[in-house]
Amino acid sequence: MKRVFIDGSAGTTGLRIRERISARSDLEPVVLPEELRKDVSARRDALNSADIAFLCLPDAAAIEAVSLVENPDTVIIDTSTAHRTADGWEYGFPELAGRRERIASARRIANPGCHASGFIALVEPLVRAGLISSDVTLSAFSLTGYSGGGKKMIADYDSRLAVKDQVYLGGRQYALGQTHKHLPEMLKVCNLNVSPAFCPIIVPHFSGMETTVTLFARDLNGSPTDVRRVYSELYRNNGLVRYVDDPSESGVLSSAALSGRDDMEVSVYGNDERILLVARFDNLGKGASGAAIQNMNLALGSSETSGLVSS
Repeated sequence: MKRVFIDGSAGTTGLRIRERISARSDLEPVVLPEELRKDVSARRDALNSADIAFLCLPDAAAIEAVSLVENPDTVIIDTSTAHRTADGWEYGFPELAGRRERIASARRIANPGCHASGFIALVEPLVRAGLISSDVTLSAFSLTGYSGGGKKMIADYDSRLAVKDQVYLGGRQYALGQTHKHLPEMLKVCNLNVSPAFCPIIVPHFSGMETTVTLFARDLNGSPTDVRRVYSELYRNNGLVRYVDDPSESGVLSSAALSGRDDMEVSVYGNDERILLVARFDNLGKGASGAAIQNMNLALGSSETSGLVSS
């Protein structure tokens, strides 16, 4: 039985990971008493006694936690932003070409950001295939359920929606200065030289995510048919991501359609001149704790989708 410790289990992602681990008979949770949850010595012991250690912490605390680990066999899966572009860390998106094998043997795994997961699933394969250039100028928008903002935002939204606060009933775009924290990993993993214009939007449902990248024919070294071919070949029987020709609900696409699940749908819309690349998933699933569990399964040599919910 493998020992698993969650450093920062009180947050939204940590709680979801803990729920999933508790339901597994092949895993033994390492749990600190509440009074020792922030005790450095107790955390050090727990981290070094674990086969898998999840870091569900702010960036600075995640960096500190890594410094406490001396056991060379402890696999760290960091869900923060701290190590997603750091040397020596494997980016935990196994469906991308060549990543699965590296994740399985890695001791330091950076869990992807939620918005970044949708963008990267759409863009990285096209850059790799030469269908779009590393110098392409892209724009993207991404709808997310309000659970992505953590406990404070969840409480805020629940109370505001209960009284039908008009401001909270619609989408709320943020990161207006184009400095969103997911941009560095989007650039690095996709091998892009130009940051996309990226517009994240909070929508008034608990969970679910829909990321759309817009692409003009002049920037595509091929056709929409070529894009569909790349997706269908890469994401055929490949982990939690799959290409779906048209998963829309009678011509519309709901950002909440995959809420409560751990998989991701990738699709192509538009026409020959203006193309829409769309990824739908759950910001708490493939965008957070589901991806973390998937990476843990690979690191342990377990079935990749064990304990996960997919179609």
